[in-house]
Amino acid sequence: MIKYRKYFLVCNLLTKFKKEFKSLIQIGLPIFGSQVSYVFMGTTDTLVAGRASSIDLAALAIGSAITHPIWLLIAGITFAITPIVAQLYGAKEYNKIGYKLGEIIWIALGLGSLFLIIYPNLYLLVNLLELDPEVARISGEYLKALSVGMFAITIFTCLRCYSEGMTLTLPIFYISLAGMLINIPLDIIFVYGYFGVPKMGGVGCGYATSIVSVFMTLALIIYIAKSKYYSNTKPFQQLPFPSRDTFLEIFKLGFPIGLGIFIELAMFSGAAIIISPLGTEVVAGHAIAMNIASFFFIISLSVGLAAATRVGNLIGAKRMLDARFASISSILLCTMFALVNTIIILSFKDQLSAMFSAEEAVVLIASNLLIFAAIFQIPDGAQIGAIGALRGYKDTFAPMIITLLVYWFLAIPFGYYLTYYGLSAPLGASGMWIAMIGGLTIFAVLIILRVQWITKKFNRAIV
Repeated sequence: MIKYRKYFLVCNLLTKFKKEFKSLIQIGLPIFGSQVSYVFMGTTDTLVAGRASSIDLAALAIGSAITHPIWLLIAGITFAITPIVAQLYGAKEYNKIGYKLGEIIWIALGLGSLFLIIYPNLYLLVNLLELDPEVARISGEYLKALSVGMFAITIFTCLRCYSEGMTLTLPIFYISLAGMLINIPLDIIFVYGYFGVPKMGGVGCGYATSIVSVFMTLALIIYIAKSKYYSNTKPFQQLPFPSRDTFLEIFKLGFPIGLGIFIELAMFSGAAIIISPLGTEVVAGHAIAMNIASFFFIISLSVGLAAATRVGNLIGAKRMLDARFASISSILLCTMFALVNTIIILSFKDQLSAMFSAEEAVVLIASNLLIFAAIFQIPDGAQIGAIGALRGYKDTFAPMIITLLVYWFLAIPFGYYLTYYGLSAPLGASGMWIAMIGGLTIFAVLIILRVQWITKKFNRAIV
């Protein structure tokens, strides 16, 4: 009798996990498509600029390295919209969502306007880098061309997070896919000069990105205004200036998210800088391994972003036990996808490396580093599942502090030590990867413990 009871409990648990996995995948699959579209936009820019000249490619690389951290640090604040809307949606407070959106749009407009001032002047920062004069000139002009696009994409991100908070992720995918497809001919036209458009080289990618960003933003505004799926929240019908409470809520939740992502990106940039004295081939191999690892990570990232919506919806509905189960499911599902990624990378590391370089030495280094990149997937997958769940709980400050302490006070210093000194001998680039894996594993453990604590806290509060 006891045996059958255990069997029934296990089957019931597995059925529950299956149902929760399905909910996360339904929300996360379109997010995955959107993320892939964003990646391919960047890939198109790289391919088109690279065929124009190595100078244009170098300038684009410098411009992109500056663009992403600055945008995420400032506009990352808008990521707070997802858990705010998700909880209101779960509570069925639809009128509050429309009113809150009206307030947040003003904040997004303000943040976006900063880019209209900052980006045209980033050439001053570029000039401090002691680059080749032509590379510096193209980078500066590229960043200037991006200014309108960064303004538009900030508004798009605000509306995207609003839509995702209500589990409406499919429209974002369709618009992102359209943007990716439009970006291809625009890149070619502006970079090489067709149909009467002057040849712009790498700078043309900046103008193409801005046009695509404006298109995506206008398309999403029109769709939200016209679609019946958003009508119950009455979007754009009220545009009240943000109250003090809304302003503080957005910045309290959003700034730690943006800063946390900035800190993480800075760790990867710091790793590249640390190993740069090891030679061009090592740096190239490291870059290939990092790019491959980042691409595969998109799968777990999409589930983590979906978890913020799913958990937020359940908390809004006062279903705290279900929110806890969804949090655990998010961590498990992300880790499962990460394990699959690990197997794929280990199985095809040589072939994957060869896709990015024709130089045998670079391919060999990249292939060796991909062993570490494959292992890297596991703690990276677990932590993003936990981070997504915590965002659903509106818990963002503690994860940011943990990110700072683990990445910059453990991973980076220890990585430098292993790279150039080691425990018995210098480990080179492998040492940096070992330290990042170690740091990420510690971070994953701490952040999962944070999930355990926060879910129990919410469960106690509802009793």
